[in-house]
Amino acid sequence: MRKHDFLVFIGRFQPFHIGHKHILDTALENSDRVIVIVGSADSPRTPRNPFTYEERRGMIAGNYQWEVENNRLIIEAITDNQYNDDAWIAEVQRIVSDKVLHLGNGGGFHVHGTKDFRIGLIGFAKDGTSFYLKKFPEWDSVAAKSQYGLFNSSDVREAYFSRVGVLPRDNCPENVVDFMRDFRLSPDYAELVGDVEAVRAYRAQWGRGPFVTADAVVVQSGHVLLIRRGARPGRGRLALPGGFVNCDELIMEAAVRELKEETRISDARGEIPAGVLRSYIEDDKTTIFDQPNRDERARIVTHAFLFRLPERTELSKVYGSDDAQHAAWYALGNLDPADFYSDHYDILRRMLGI
Repeated sequence: MRKHDFLVFIGRFQPFHIGHKHILDTALENSDRVIVIVGSADSPRTPRNPFTYEERRGMIAGNYQWEVENNRLIIEAITDNQYNDDAWIAEVQRIVSDKVLHLGNGGGFHVHGTKDFRIGLIGFAKDGTSFYLKKFPEWDSVAAKSQYGLFNSSDVREAYFSRVGVLPRDNCPENVVDFMRDFRLSPDYAELVGDVEAVRAYRAQWGRGPFVTADAVVVQSGHVLLIRRGARPGRGRLALPGGFVNCDELIMEAAVRELKEETRISDARGEIPAGVLRSYIEDDKTTIFDQPNRDERARIVTHAFLFRLPERTELSKVYGSDDAQHAAWYALGNLDPADFYSDHYDILRRMLGI
């Protein structure tokens, strides 16, 4: 492998295991510096993304303390952008460019920018989740010769998030095993095990889909109407009002019905009739969201409808009911992606441009 100035390694590291460490060791052997970009940095805890960015950063840095302290290993976070690959790619490019120009040759001036350095993207092209390896033609593509072992992070999580909580002693570095041992005693672990069991029960009853749902993106005077889920998975998380489409209704009708059932949205005259709510829909903004892993339970394709209510100094009254634990208006500027269920923040980002 040709020596590089920088090698870039992108992953979710849920958790960081010996396969990841094998690739990272290889990268450190074949480059002056390695930039590790940790994905899903602001995601809420879910069975698929159970650990926070800071926790995963600690898992990685715990194995490379000298390299981190001496800027041989740089660990950075990146936010998911499930429905805008270009924005995600641009963010990766920005992170790498900033670090290369700052650290390369002491941070001096470079006539050709990052082109003055040999940069490569290292990874193991194991399946569809490694799509990013072909997204950066400006960098060398450096494929690891093989994955270290036959397991992957999904196998580790499946064994760990269960009533017996199997620790991955043979598959993860010692510091990661120690962290996971302590994490088993936390309320977050118990909540995640509950979600895993709920997903398993859901699939046993309903299968894996595909299913069709409808969601309502309701905005008024700089606020968006959200519920807090009352059921697992994602109990207590913010979500859009919505639900499954019945066999005998149009998808738009399902969005209106779920909006009424879950929020009882009202004005000065009482609950707003379905016909009036339909008149607030901006038809040209209706969007399909079908990322295969968007929902933990099954393959669920949703249609999101934008309801733009008249601007008012007093927001419409809402009250959580049906599947909603709580319903309320939230200022668009104060939303936290880590508080949302599934891809509902990404839906807002796509449809409202926030």
